[in-house]
Order: sequence, then C-alpha cells, then structure tokens
Amino acid sequence: MMAESSTEAVMIDGSTWRRGRIQLLAIGGIAIVCCLGAVFVEPRRLLFSYLTAVLFFVTLGWGAMFFVCMHHLTGAVWSVSLRRLMEGVMMTLLPAAIAFVPLLFGLSELYEWTHSDVVAADALLSEKRGYLNQPFFLFRTLVYFGVWGTGSLLLYRRSVEQDRASGSDRHEDVGRWSGPILIATFVTVTFASFDWLMSLEPHWYSAVFGVYVYSGSVVGFVAVLILIVQACHAGGKLREIVHVEHQHDLGRWLFALTTFWAYIAFSQYLLIWYANIPEETVWFQKRLEDGWRVVAQVLVIGHFAVPFFVLMSRRAKRNQRVLVLTAGWVLLMHYLDLYWIIMPALTSSAAFHWSDAAALLAIGAVVGSGVWWLFRDRPLVAVGDGRLAESVALRRTE
Repeated sequence: MMAESSTEAVMIDGSTWRRGRIQLLAIGGIAIVCCLGAVFVEPRRLLFSYLTAVLFFVTLGWGAMFFVCMHHLTGAVWSVSLRRLMEGVMMTLLPAAIAFVPLLFGLSELYEWTHSDVVAADALLSEKRGYLNQPFFLFRTLVYFGVWGTGSLLLYRRSVEQDRASGSDRHEDVGRWSGPILIATFVTVTFASFDWLMSLEPHWYSAVFGVYVYSGSVVGFVAVLILIVQACHAGGKLREIVHVEHQHDLGRWLFALTTFWAYIAFSQYLLIWYANIPEETVWFQKRLEDGWRVVAQVLVIGHFAVPFFVLMSRRAKRNQRVLVLTAGWVLLMHYLDLYWIIMPALTSSAAFHWSDAAALLAIGAVVGSGVWWLFRDRPLVAVGDGRLAESVALRRTE
C-alpha cells in the first residue's frame, strides 16, 4: 500500500511478541499469588481492590467502544491510522468479563442489599428489592457483558475481514451497526454504573452518575491510547503512520473530554449541594471527610486543572513528551477517581493498600494478555482500509 505500511512497521515480530507474553505471564503470576495471599489475610479489602481494578479496565473498554463507533458513524479519516489500536483496547471487554467472575462470589461482602435481614429492617432498601436482588443483578451483569462482547466482536471481526478482502471498503457497512451498538452501550454502561458502583451505598442516588462514569471512561481511554502510540513508537512501529498530526488530534480530544468530565462532575455536585437532601448529600459527605477530602482535592486539581492548563496551547498538544506525560497523569487520575468512588464504602481511611497494586497488576496482566494475543500475527493498523493513505498523509497548516 505504501512504504510506511511495510511489514516491519506495522507488525510485532515473533521474538518481541514472545518476550511480551512471557513478561505478562510473569507479572500476572506474581500478582495472582499475592491476591491469593490476600484472600487469607484481608479478603474483604481484596474484593474492593479487585472491583476497582476490574472496573478500571472495563471503563477503558467502554471508552474504546465509544470511539470506534463514533469513528464509523462519522466516517472520520484522521483516526483510520489509530483504529486497530482502538479496537484492541475495545477487545479488553472480553477478558475483563472473565476477570469479573470472581466478584460474583463475593457480592455479600461488597453490597449490603444482598443481606435479607438488612433489607427487611430498612424501608428504603425494601422498596428497591425488586431491582436490587441477586438473581436480577446477575442477569443484568450477563446482559451487559453480552451486549459489549457481541458489539466488540462484530466491530472487530468486520475490521479484520476488511484487511483480508484486499482493500475493500466496508466502513459504511460497519457504520450501520455502530449506531445501535453505541446506543446499547450507553444504556448498559449507565445501568452497570448504577449496579456495580452506586449500589455499593444503595441509599444514595444520582441521575447524572452514569454520564459521570462514562465520561471518565472516555477520558481514560484517550489517555491510554496516547500511551500505546508512544509504546509503538518506542518499539520502532507506526512512526510514519501515526505522526504528530494524529497526536495533536488526540491531545485535542484529551483536552475537550477532560473539560466535559469536569463539567459533569461539577453539575452532579452542584445539584446535590443545592438541593441539600440527606439521601443525596451523604455520599459526598463521606468523600469530603478525613483523608478522602484530600483525594477529592487532588481530583479537582489533577483530573481537571492540570491537563486543562497544560493542553490549552497548540504547542503542548504537538509535543510528544508533554502529551505522553499528561496522558500518564490523566490515566492515574482516572484510577484515583474510581478509587474515590469505591473505597469509601469500605473504609474511612484513604490509605492505599498493597492489595490494590496486586489486583491492578493481576487484572492488567490478564487483560493485556488477551489484547497481546490479538496482535500475534495481525497488523497494528487497518491495512485494508482504503482511506489509510489519506489518514497517513494528514497535514494541517493552522
């Protein structure tokens, strides 16, 4: 297709792939052993750490699916060079579904509404019993992963078929599926946020919560995509295919979506603060006391102010080092945001625990191995897309 699309530039060689697999297996093995040790030491803490780690990677998959669907719906050209990497992150939803299974055996430790005696003694929880019960919860979880798994497989398989069809153009066909998949994803992500996160404290509710979680997911995905591009460049891959113009666009997205996340977060807080209803304010009260208040302040500065002011200039978006450092910082803030949502339901202490790192590395190794397997003998770009040359040739004068 083009000189830049040579096999060496778009494929992971066998030795590198095997070395990466061994490293992932080693990290995962050590982390899993640590998690098994935590089962006997602090099992309840491990469950909350595990929930945070699983949802960290699930949310990145949500963000990737959003971008892949939007890519097809809008017929975007600039992102063709990045599409296969986006699809790789999207496919993390499949191994993440497997990683989610152990949590189903610890629901009684995570969610108080699973205890019939607690529900019977609480009028509000009794009213929610029709929705918050284990059989229905398990059914909904199955539906969520079924929707995400089916959607991601459909999008990914059609993308791979495009490569095999010697340059045939199928983006319009995929676009017809992307609309329904995006709508179904938005609905299921909203309810999954209610089920897995909001119901940790079932007396609290917020109509904005699903949008808050989803917006943070998309921000986290853009950050991780920037880091993946940097890793590819460091390995001598995609340097001419994903260049400064694509990085500039990713910087724009990171800037815009960070601002949108802050807007949704502030809107949720302002509405609850202004209404001053005890059932709503109790959630924020817990997260603005003791050590959690410091975490909340870090999120305001780190998740919004830092990337907002750093990425405001055009020069910063086109500076690879600045963009990569900002993306890494934003990804850290995304994890901290989930930590701030989940952990106060367990403890008033904001101190990190070694099980947090163990769970994150264990799930990361499992999810990473699944994605790594996808690129064993497949290119890092959609070489069959007829618009790839146009995406590579993207140049701006503004």
